[in-house]
Amino acid sequence: MRRSQETEDLLRHHAPQVLGALVRRYGHFSLAEDSVQEALLAAAEQWPVKGVPENPRGWLIKVGSRRLMDLLRAEEARRRREETAATLAPRDTFTAPPPGEGRGPAEDDTLTLLFLCCHPALGPAAQIALTLRAVGGLTTAEIARAHLVPEATMAQRISRAKQKVKGVPFQQPNPKDRDQRLSVVLQVLYLIFNEGYTATSGSSLHRAELAGEAIRLTRAVRRLLPQSAAVTGLLALMLLTEARSAARTGARGELIPLDEQNRALWDRPTIEEGTTLVEEALSQGPAGPYQLQAAIAALHDEAPTADDTDWPQILALYDLLVRLTPEPMAELGRAVAVAMVHGPEAGLKELATVADRLSGHHRLESVRAHLLERSGDTEGARAAYLRAASHTLSEPEVRYLRTRASRLTP
Repeated sequence: MRRSQETEDLLRHHAPQVLGALVRRYGHFSLAEDSVQEALLAAAEQWPVKGVPENPRGWLIKVGSRRLMDLLRAEEARRRREETAATLAPRDTFTAPPPGEGRGPAEDDTLTLLFLCCHPALGPAAQIALTLRAVGGLTTAEIARAHLVPEATMAQRISRAKQKVKGVPFQQPNPKDRDQRLSVVLQVLYLIFNEGYTATSGSSLHRAELAGEAIRLTRAVRRLLPQSAAVTGLLALMLLTEARSAARTGARGELIPLDEQNRALWDRPTIEEGTTLVEEALSQGPAGPYQLQAAIAALHDEAPTADDTDWPQILALYDLLVRLTPEPMAELGRAVAVAMVHGPEAGLKELATVADRLSGHHRLESVRAHLLERSGDTEGARAAYLRAASHTLSEPEVRYLRTRASRLTP
């Protein structure tokens, strides 16, 4: 049965909260996740027919708890250590629980789950993968594409991560441990947001529910750590980026690049909030990567037109950013800024310095195509646009890149 979009959004919203509630009650991270998936499937089949229950989260927790009890029974039976039936949840029909039942501290559970997935027993790659799966709701295939690894490799990574956190108490870490995990938590939240803002695959460019969940979780982390400049900067960056979402696609879902967007469609209250947060973040301490990226986003959002963009200031911020974190995507953004200040040929020279580290990535070829087109090399630009189109699974991006290439056909 095909899920309605309303049901899909509702299930995605509640999934991490339900998983957090089950892990808090019963432990068994891996079995709890399997149980949540069973509950989500049951809801996807029943809700479109019978209607959404009054308390969706409570319904999912109740169904997931029953499934978890079944799995625990089976596991205990295999180990010949069965529990007494009195300790297990009753098996009755799938109905919505009474009002109030299952309404636990959803936000606290989700935050606790977030920090559990970033446990120091896991390496950085495993922390990110597990959080994207458990809290972000991304599929294993989506996570694998985001990390440029085979799906089977990512599935093994996630499975090993679940085993390592098995038995870890489901509770907020102490302040010292929390601070150590924070950088990974923020990195994961940013990855979730990026997947929502520009989906790596599928027919839609923008997955609003995923971007919205990343913003919601980042707001929750900020309430926990209001003095953290990095948290404030990340929230500002997300808001300033998401504020443009309504102008990024046309009537037929086609991608509209930043310099061609109708800026009247940008969300001005969100831009104002983001700009205020940038100023606050920069006043809280030395500028880190999120604060600098947020400041760059603010300069784009504050420009009345594309021609009014303060590219010299953006380039100066990128110079600081790549010195602080010399990551390929930051250097790719800097190459664009160099081109806008010093000309496309200068930008292409900068692009050569990052080409090896982004080989096969569609954004590298897309930027190369744009700069070649600006420099007058239409044949080279056309070829680069087509290469970029062959390296992405996003249908809107493929259409956009092929359209740009067709415009350059002699």
